[in-house]
Amino acid sequence: QVQLVESGGGLVQPGGSLRLSCAASGRGFSIYIMAWYRQAPGKQRELVATITRGGSTNYADSVKGRFTISRDNAKNTVYLQMNSLKPEDTAVYYCNKSPFMITASTRFDYWGQGTEVTVSQ
Repeated sequence: QVQLVESGGGLVQPGGSLRLSCAASGRGFSIYIMAWYRQAPGKQRELVATITRGGSTNYADSVKGRFTISRDNAKNTVYLQMNSLKPEDTAVYYCNKSPFMITASTRFDYWGQGTEVTVSQ
């Protein structure tokens, strides 16, 4: 059974940093493409970043240059380092995984509980 556990969220001031983690259960973590999504209040969930098996990354324009996705296959964990945070980054952040390419239109049957990030003075 798939289980994704996100952590690391919290309250941070504008310009600050946070590092999110997502621990995935199950076998074969290294074969999956991993992704971070976020959902702001009253908005649809949006794709933030992806990382392939080989470590190639892709980012939404809104976070390029500020966020970095990485993975540790030995720990079955994917990370999202978020720097220069802005109030508009406030959202619940989720991770997910797929053996296939992940795009903004990819649908998942399962989501973890997410981790909440609030950027405010």
